[in-house]
Amino acid sequence: MSQNPPALIASDALSGKLEKLDSLAAILPADRSEQLAHLLTDDDVDTLRHLAKEGMGENTLRALTSDFSYLDAWCQAATGAPLPWPAPESLILKFLAHHLWDPEKRKIDPAHGMPDEVAKELERLRVLKAPKSDRLRRPHAPATVERRLATWSTLHRWRGLDGAFSSPQIRSAKRLAVRTADRPRVRKSKKAVTADVLKQLLATCEGSEVQKPSLMDVRDRAVLLLGFASGGRRRSEIAGLRMDRIQFEEPVPSDPDQPDSPLLPCATIRLGRTKTEDASQDDNHVLLLGRPVDALQAWLDAAGIEDGPVFRAIDQWGNLKARPLSSQSVNAILKKRCADAGLDPAEFSAHGLRSGFLTEAANQGIPLQDAMQQSRHRSLAQASAYYNEANNGKRKSARLIA
Repeated sequence: MSQNPPALIASDALSGKLEKLDSLAAILPADRSEQLAHLLTDDDVDTLRHLAKEGMGENTLRALTSDFSYLDAWCQAATGAPLPWPAPESLILKFLAHHLWDPEKRKIDPAHGMPDEVAKELERLRVLKAPKSDRLRRPHAPATVERRLATWSTLHRWRGLDGAFSSPQIRSAKRLAVRTADRPRVRKSKKAVTADVLKQLLATCEGSEVQKPSLMDVRDRAVLLLGFASGGRRRSEIAGLRMDRIQFEEPVPSDPDQPDSPLLPCATIRLGRTKTEDASQDDNHVLLLGRPVDALQAWLDAAGIEDGPVFRAIDQWGNLKARPLSSQSVNAILKKRCADAGLDPAEFSAHGLRSGFLTEAANQGIPLQDAMQQSRHRSLAQASAYYNEANNGKRKSARLIA
C-alpha cells in the first residue's frame, strides 16, 4: 500500500489550515494567513473560528491571534519544541525571564534577558520588531507580557487544562520582573480628549458660511459626541453599534433635582457584548442626553438609516455605503478631526475619548462611582487613576509649605 510522502502530508495540512483561516479573512490580516498557518496549531485555529462564530469582538480576536502566534513562535525558538499543554511552571518562568529584565544588567551581561538567537528568530518570523540600529534591545512592555500571559492562561481553560499561571512563584516572579524592567505604562492615547479638545474637534464638523456641513461632517459629529458622552466608548463599540440597540426615550429634566427645568432629549444604548461585559447583563446600557442625542438623530435622518449598522462608511465622493465603519476608521476619524483643528494627530487616538470622559468628569467634580456607571469600567483602580491625575494640581497636601 502506497503512502503519501511526508512533504505532501505537511502541504495538505497547511492547506487545510489556510482554508480554515480564509473563513476569518474579514477579521484577521489577510497578508499574514500563511504565516499564521505555520505558527498556529489546528486546535488554535479551531478555537479562533469558534470565537468568531460566538461573536467575540474583532479587536479582541486579533489580539488573541497575535498572542497565539507569538507564544507558539517563542516556544519553538526558545526550546526547540512546540508549545506544550499544559505549560510547566518552568516554561512560564522562562517566558518572564526572556521578556522582563534589567536593561542595565543587559549592558554588561549579554546573556541576561532574551538570548540574541531567540530574538533574531522571532524577528525572522515577523512576530518581533528588530531594534533600530542605534538602540539596544529593550524588555517588553509589562502590559504586553501581562496580556500574553492572560491569553496563555485563557487558552488552557478553553482546553480544560490547569496552568500554573496563578502559582505563588509565578506571581512573585512577575511582580519582581515588572519592577526590574522599569518600563512605565504607556497611555493608549498620549492626551485625553477632554471637553475643550472635543469642542475644537466639533468645530471642524460645522461646515462654513458658504457651505453647509457635509454628510461626513454630520456623521463625524455624531461619532465624537456619542463616543465621548456615552462614557468614552471603545472604538470597537462605536463601530459595532446597531439600530436595534438604540432606544429613544421621553425627554428628561436638565436638572434631575428640578422637575420643571428645561427638558433634554434622551436615548439609551444597549452595549451588547463588550471587552469586559457580557451581552446578557441587565444593566449593560448607558444613557445619552442633550446634544449627543440631537447629533445622533441628525445623522440618522441625513443618512436615512432605519436599521442595521448606525455608523457607516462614506466614500470620497460623499456616497453612503452599506458597510459599517471599522474600528480603525473610528480612530482615523478622530485623528483627521485633530489635524483639521490644528492639533497634533500623533498625540491623540480614539481611546482619548475614554480617558477624556473620566478626566473631564473628575475636573467637573462628578463622583467616581457615577462616572463609572457611564463608562462601564469594572476596575476601580483603573478608573480612579484618571481622577488622581486630574486632581494632581489641586492637592492641598502638596501645599503644606508652598
